[in-house]
Amino acid sequence: QVQVVESGGGLVQAGGSLRLSCAASGVAYRVNAMDWYRQAPGKERELVAGITVGGITNYADSVRGRFTISRGNAKNTVYLQMNSLTSEDTAAYYCHAPIFGPRGWGQGTQVTVSS
Repeated sequence: QVQVVESGGGLVQAGGSLRLSCAASGVAYRVNAMDWYRQAPGKERELVAGITVGGITNYADSVRGRFTISRGNAKNTVYLQMNSLTSEDTAAYYCHAPIFGPRGWGQGTQVTVSS
């Protein structure tokens, strides 16, 4: 049973930091790519950052230089370190493993940045 689970969201003041975690389970192989998306109220879901199994990363312009995506030592784990947070970063953050198709989405974790 494939499962993607995020954790680490919460309430933080502007300028602060949070670290999100994601674990994809239910498969024996190493997932080739994992991404973080976010969706703010009234807005479309957008790609925040992605990482390949080889460690190649990509970022949305709005977070480049502030957010860092990385893979954990445990198989199929990924992190999103978020620094210098602003109110514009307030959203539900979703981990995505594209290889799993529609089942590759987590339930999301809420990040709220207070000004």
